[in-house]
Amino acid sequence: MPQLDFDVITLGHGSGGILTSKLLAAGVFDLLKNPLLDTHHDGAVFELSGPLAFSTDSYVISPIFFPGGNIGELAVNGTVNDLAMCGAVPKYLSLSFIIEEGLPMSEFWEILVAIKFAAERAGVSIVTGDTKVVEKGKGDKIFINTSGIGQVHPQAKISTTYIQPGDKLIVSGYVATHGIAIMSVREGLDFETDLVSDTVNLNHAVKSLLDEFGSAIHLLRDPTRGGVATVLNEIARDCSLGIDIMQEQIPVLDDVAGACELLGLDPLYVANEGIFLALVAADVADQVLTKLRETDVGKQAAIIGEVVPEHPAQVVLTSRIGGKRVVNMLVGEQLPRIC
Repeated sequence: MPQLDFDVITLGHGSGGILTSKLLAAGVFDLLKNPLLDTHHDGAVFELSGPLAFSTDSYVISPIFFPGGNIGELAVNGTVNDLAMCGAVPKYLSLSFIIEEGLPMSEFWEILVAIKFAAERAGVSIVTGDTKVVEKGKGDKIFINTSGIGQVHPQAKISTTYIQPGDKLIVSGYVATHGIAIMSVREGLDFETDLVSDTVNLNHAVKSLLDEFGSAIHLLRDPTRGGVATVLNEIARDCSLGIDIMQEQIPVLDDVAGACELLGLDPLYVANEGIFLALVAADVADQVLTKLRETDVGKQAAIIGEVVPEHPAQVVLTSRIGGKRVVNMLVGEQLPRIC
């Protein structure tokens, strides 16, 4: 770790204060260095050709350190995954911190290191950003905003307009793991579990699917806030078709299912950070599933439903015992400050 003459983040005199300069020079710029960031300019200048995707998100998770990760890698993975869901290959990210005065320098450094490794795993460069410090009590340790830009895959045709009856619904991995991992460390809700967050970059797996199946992949979405149920309701509404899902086929870890039962939560509404949903043409669904299971992030992938002309704009679940129920849009959030 760089030798800085402070142990905690303190309020500097304006955005160009001495502390901020030291923090950037001995920490951020050195750790995240690349040719575009090394210019130390107010912005990044680069060239990209063809259709582009752009996304931004802010991360206010509590706690900032959780089993399996921290707010830093979550911020990188979140924006990378949003770009991947557009059918894009992520290239460049911006990174902005709002830091509460008093944050230990050791914690900030741990977050920075996590950001560095997450960016390397995703194959993206952090090329511009900003740092602000707010008075103690005016924040919650640290908030992060990341924006990203990527080149749309030449074979990608990702839109609800391409969805048609018969399309199969694939989920890339275990549902609800991230949300329950966060809950496991929250004050008053601690319980015995070895669960860790599933936060991970999904862009490499998505690119491999687009390389092989192209426009047969009609839609991609990552079910973060609101979980699988919320995303499926949004899709059904936007395409004016129904979606049938089978409870028996939805992959959920036993520990997650048990924790959800204990807390009175439905896994379908719990946040995720390392899985995605894909609606694909029926004639290639089995091949897409096989390909996805060959990737590091898709080993537990499963076909969990299909698009139907019946009950337009509704999601209907078939239970393990054969009963059916409508899966409605959740009003509010089961788990606040989860991502």
